[in-house]
Amino acid sequence: MSVDDELKQSLDDFRRDFQRLRAEVSKVIVGQLEILDDMLISLIAGGHVLLEGVPGLGKTLTVRTLADALHLKFHRIQFTPDLMPADLIGTQVIGESDDGRRVFEFQRGPIFANVLLADEINRATPKTQSALLEAMQEHSVTVAGVTHRLSEPFFVMATQNPLEMEGTYPLPEAQLDRFFCKLMVKYPTVTDLEMILDRTTESANPRATAVMTGERVLEMSKLARQIPIAADVRRYGIALVVATHPEHELSVPVTKKYVRFGASPRGLQALILGAKIRAILDNRYHVAREDLRTMAAPVLRHRLILNFEGQAEGILADDVVEKIIATLPETALATA
Repeated sequence: MSVDDELKQSLDDFRRDFQRLRAEVSKVIVGQLEILDDMLISLIAGGHVLLEGVPGLGKTLTVRTLADALHLKFHRIQFTPDLMPADLIGTQVIGESDDGRRVFEFQRGPIFANVLLADEINRATPKTQSALLEAMQEHSVTVAGVTHRLSEPFFVMATQNPLEMEGTYPLPEAQLDRFFCKLMVKYPTVTDLEMILDRTTESANPRATAVMTGERVLEMSKLARQIPIAADVRRYGIALVVATHPEHELSVPVTKKYVRFGASPRGLQALILGAKIRAILDNRYHVAREDLRTMAAPVLRHRLILNFEGQAEGILADDVVEKIIATLPETALATA
C-alpha cells in the first residue's frame, strides 16, 4: 500500500510523540504499560476511560500523572453520595452589575477542564452520574437553558472500586457505553513492587513534566482517522461486534448462552478508531485484523450485558470476547 512521504513523516512524528508521552508518564507509574497504552489511545481517539481496580493500585496517580504530562487544565472530583449535579457542572449565582443591578451569573463547576478525573464514580447517585452524560457525549453542558461548550480536548477518566459495593450505584448502561475503554488495573508483579519501593521510599518521588499540548493531541486524533482499513478487515470488525448479540446469526454458543445484550454501534466505532491507532504504533499504514483483536476486550467488555445464567456462573465479559475471537472465522462477512 503506497503512502506518500508527507504522511509517512507525519506518522513517524505520531509514534515519536506517543512514545515520548508514554515515557514521561512511566517516570512515575511503574509497569501497567498495557493500561497506559490503552489510556493514551483513548485520549487520542477523543474517548473516555473507565479504570477499575482494587484500592492502592495507582489508578488516581496514573490519571494525575497523565495530566501532568500534558499542557492541559486538570480537575479532580471525588464522587460521594451527597454530590449534586450543580457541584459538578456549576450553577447560577446572583451577582451585581456595574450599575448596581442584581443579575444571574453562571459560576462554572470543575467539569470545565480538559482532563477530568471522576474518582470513585460509582459512589455518586444516578442523578449526579447522569450530569456527566451530556458533557461526555456532546462536550457541552446546559444550565438554565444556556449551553456552555467545554474546551477541547475534553477527556474524562473515571475510577471505580469493585470492592465495598455497599452504598454504591452501578453505572447505567447508557453511561457505560460512553466510555471508549474499560481498563482493568491488575496487581503489580514482584519486580514492579521492588521498583515502586525504590521510587517512593528511598528517594524523592518523581513527577512528570508537560511534554505535549492539547493542540497536538487534536492533530494526532485527526491523523489517526486517515489510516485506511480494507473492506474485508472492516467487515471482520463488524462481525466481532454483531457476534456479541445472541440473536444474530454470527453469534457463537457462548454468546447465546450467557449474553443478554451485545455491544452498540458506538462500540464498533471505538473498535475501529482504536485499531487505527494501534496500526500506527505498530509501524504500519493500514489496519490489520490483529489490531481489531487487540482492541476488542478494552472496548467491548463494558458493553456486554450478561444474562442471569452468565452472572450466576461467574462468567466474565472478557471470557465471552475471547471466545468470540477464537471462534469467529477471519472471513466472517467478508463476502456479504
